[in-house]
Amino acid sequence: MAEDLARNSSVPLTVVVSRRVRKGQEAEFEKLSSQMTERASRFPGHLGATMFRPSSPEDPEYRIMFKFRDRQTLDAWEKSEDRAELLEQIESLLLQPSERDVTSGIITWFTLPGQNPVQPPPKWKMTLVSWLALYPAVTLVFILFGDLLTTMPLLLRTMLVTMVVMLLMSYVLMPRMTRWFAFWLFPDRQKNIR
Repeated sequence: MAEDLARNSSVPLTVVVSRRVRKGQEAEFEKLSSQMTERASRFPGHLGATMFRPSSPEDPEYRIMFKFRDRQTLDAWEKSEDRAELLEQIESLLLQPSERDVTSGIITWFTLPGQNPVQPPPKWKMTLVSWLALYPAVTLVFILFGDLLTTMPLLLRTMLVTMVVMLLMSYVLMPRMTRWFAFWLFPDRQKNIR
């Protein structure tokens, strides 16, 4: 399970919580979820949150994705009184207990906005799309900064190139590549972009 792999991790973690809300309780649920997000945002290490509403009236499932800097900051939030107080109220509005999954790494690159994720595409598809983004990114860095990079020691050069490329991959390229290749990565899903 992804959560076991992430247990001792010091890398950013994404938590995906699935909640099936009782009919007629949606407004109260969304209000409490907003309060939960607001409280989490004040905690050290919180990196953001997104709520995905149900994809159809027949499916009352909400998905909430939130990120923390590392295992320690996530644990501090999950053991907090701020969270426990609201969680009890939220759970009372559900058809069944919340389901929770923790992931890290490139799987979190492969999510579509406004769609209930999070069954990732096959690894070979993720690898190919990542490579299609990575190759031009690395090539561009060397075209733009190649002369400057050759004057630097290898360790510094590698550190700078990987830092720039990872920032490009996480914040610019992979969100776009996932949208552009959604038809292939998620062939069985109906798009429901909000």
